[in-house]
Amino acid sequence: MRFVLGALLLFSAIAAFGQEHPAVSAQANTVYVGADGKFDSAPDTAQIQFNVSVQDETSQAAFQRASKNVEQVRQVLRNNGIDPKAATIGFLSVQPVYEWKPKQRVIGYRVTTDVTLRLKDFTKVGPITQQLADANVSETQTLNYMLENMDEAKNKAVEDAYRRARNSADTLARAAGRSVGELSYASIDTFENPRVPMPRVARAMSAMANAAPPAPTEEFTPQTVTVTARVNALFNLK
Repeated sequence: MRFVLGALLLFSAIAAFGQEHPAVSAQANTVYVGADGKFDSAPDTAQIQFNVSVQDETSQAAFQRASKNVEQVRQVLRNNGIDPKAATIGFLSVQPVYEWKPKQRVIGYRVTTDVTLRLKDFTKVGPITQQLADANVSETQTLNYMLENMDEAKNKAVEDAYRRARNSADTLARAAGRSVGELSYASIDTFENPRVPMPRVARAMSAMANAAPPAPTEEFTPQTVTVTARVNALFNLK
C-alpha cells in the first residue's frame, strides 16, 4: 500500500500472483491501495471428449467400421434428445499399422477421430457416457466441467476486489483524519482456477453395466470455478 499525504510518502510492497503492476507516480493528497477479490461459480457446461479408433486389414474396411461407430454416436445423442450437430468431430486420420519382425510389413490400418460434446443439462451426462460405453465405440472418455459465461464471473470478482480496496482506503484515510474522494486511477488483473478433467475408462464402465451403478457424478455437485481479481486503485483525498 502506498499512502501520500502532503510531502509524506509511505511505501510498502504489494504482492499479487507474482505479477508486476503498473508503476503509479506518487501524488500529493492521494492514497494508493491494492486488494484481491474472488467469485465462486458453479460450472454451466459439461464437456465430454472421446475418440473413435478402429483397426482392420484394409483402409477401406477400417474406414467403414469407423463410420459405423460414428453413426452409433449419433444415435446415442438422438436417444437423449440431442441434435448430433451439437457435437464436433475431427477429421478421420488413416495410419498404417506395421509388424517389425521378422521384417517390416503392413498388417493393417487404423482410422481415428475425436469427438467433443458440450452439455448444459448435467442430467444427461450420466446416460450419455454410459450409453457410449455400452456401444463400445471408444476406449476412454474425458469429462470436464467448465464455466462458459466467464465475463459475468470476472465482473463480480472485480467488484469484490474494488470493494475491499475502497474499504482499505477508507480505513487508512480515517486514521489520518481525512476522507476518500473520487477514483483517480485503477488497474485490474483477473485469473481463473484450472479445470481438472476427469478421465473415464469406457470399457470398464460397460463391464459394470449389468450392475446398473449410478453415474460417477450423480448426487454430487461439480467443483466450483473460482475467478479471482486484483484491483489497484488510486483515490484522491479530501
